[in-house]
Amino acid sequence: MSDQKVKLQEAASQSQLGGHLLVECLIAQGVSHAFGVPGESYLAVLDGFHKYQDQIQFVTCRQEGGAAFMADAQGRLTGRPGVCFVTRGPGATNASIGVHTAFQDSTPMVLFVGDVATDTRDREAFQEVDFCSFFGPSTKGMAKRVERIDDAKRIPEYVSRAFATAMNGRPGPVVLVLPEDMLTHEVSSRPLPQIEPVQVWSDPGSLRQLREMLLQAQRPFVIAGGGGWTPQSAQALQRFAENWQLPVGNAFRFQDTFDNFHPLYAGDVGIGINPKLAQRIKDSDLIIAIGPRLGEMTTSGYTLLDVPKPKQKLVHIHASAEELNRVYHADLAVCASMNAAARSLEVLTAPSSLPWTDWAAQANADYLGNTLPQALVGLPADSAQGLVNMPEVISVLQRHLPADAVLTNGAGNFASWVHRYYKHHGLSKGFKTQLAPTVGAMGYGVPAGIAAAVLTGRVVFTIAGDGDFLMNGQELATATQHGAKSIVVLLNNGMYGTIRMHQERDFPTHNMGSHLNNPNFAHLAKAYGYEGVRISKTEEFEPELMAALARNQGTLIEIMLDPEAITTRVTLSAITQNALKTK
Repeated sequence: MSDQKVKLQEAASQSQLGGHLLVECLIAQGVSHAFGVPGESYLAVLDGFHKYQDQIQFVTCRQEGGAAFMADAQGRLTGRPGVCFVTRGPGATNASIGVHTAFQDSTPMVLFVGDVATDTRDREAFQEVDFCSFFGPSTKGMAKRVERIDDAKRIPEYVSRAFATAMNGRPGPVVLVLPEDMLTHEVSSRPLPQIEPVQVWSDPGSLRQLREMLLQAQRPFVIAGGGGWTPQSAQALQRFAENWQLPVGNAFRFQDTFDNFHPLYAGDVGIGINPKLAQRIKDSDLIIAIGPRLGEMTTSGYTLLDVPKPKQKLVHIHASAEELNRVYHADLAVCASMNAAARSLEVLTAPSSLPWTDWAAQANADYLGNTLPQALVGLPADSAQGLVNMPEVISVLQRHLPADAVLTNGAGNFASWVHRYYKHHGLSKGFKTQLAPTVGAMGYGVPAGIAAAVLTGRVVFTIAGDGDFLMNGQELATATQHGAKSIVVLLNNGMYGTIRMHQERDFPTHNMGSHLNNPNFAHLAKAYGYEGVRISKTEEFEPELMAALARNQGTLIEIMLDPEAITTRVTLSAITQNALKTK
């Protein structure tokens, strides 16, 4: 009998603190790590982590926003709810950015919030917040469900329901509020068995209708993404695409859903979309959206598909019935989880010949053409003059990072380099390799990368901007404390680049608030226990990357980037000139 079972059986014979029972429930749900910032409101839970430290690890983070981002990354990597613990008031409000990210990105997560004691509730006690109102569930809210556990005997019920809610339908975050006195009550309740997500299958009639729509199409296109994908469902999607020779694009920041090296891959459908891909989607006569919400970023501001009725015929497959026909009126709406949907689609029989094989081949050719390094308009070619060739930097990454490396980023123009030029083998090869916030939350990449390093032990690469890094760069201390290693490439151009780009377009002579006076990031990384180096030439990057891969500790490579290299296609000068011409 395992030590874990022995301990749980011993605990079953006697009462224990509610906080200890809560930790047992997490173990029963298969949780190996919980991320958080400690607080006096849930000391009994922390004592439970101490009791069961050989079965579950509490990862001590430096700020609740970083901890919540780590839990979000955990949910993406495992497909099961990431777990985060924070204290009341300031802790919960700090963590709200991670809850909002998990909500919009359809990531399963459970946030546990220590709360004021029951006998002081509703008096605006110290750090008291009405969490049900703050995180209130709705289609525009931050959480799928918000509940408070007032009776310690019911902890197993609430935890089980939270995990089921987080995983089923459209995955998302659940918030459980823990009054501190409840956690110290003695109880003899036992954990419930591990919850598994329910598989929702497509009805046969919908599958027959989808096949008929394919047979009538001339220019079909698949957009895949959203939450709930596994290696098995990604492999089934690939077989469906191969059977029908369908071009496939991945939704915004779900670029590992379909193998980027596959001859049917057409590119990412998101910010900075390849203009040829955008036109191809507009020219399509049948869009099959499998998994994505078809949100603003994936639809280029709702322009690729008209709202509410697209010009193209639309098949929308989603795990949540509430999401279907909410924004887009689909010709065929199919409620199905990704595993079930992909496995149903792969058995649809295709005719021996299809009219769109050239269409699919050209879609892939357009994608490959867009990944070729191109000269940056208006910038000097000599890197000694301050220019680092970012396409070449990404090609170095492609050559040296292993296929199962996890790539993470936050929000900013800097991410476009990786999104455009890096190719993911994808989930079909067995690994989740991209962690990036579709909600556009700055500060996500560093903590997400640290969580990936803690959980997987794989090579982790994070790309960050200077403004982005300073939102959660303190979590490098978390990595050092817990023996995690990530490689962070920080692009330092001395500004909030995305905001500056928009300012140059709309108010070209009035730059305000976007300039940054930065520290020496290489020195800062060393203070946190990472190796830190600074480079300013393209040829300096490869040896530093190789050294980072070889060393045992984490590494931050600060790249001094010319402020003029503000996007992958245009420059500040070009934006300014164009804006002035239109004034």
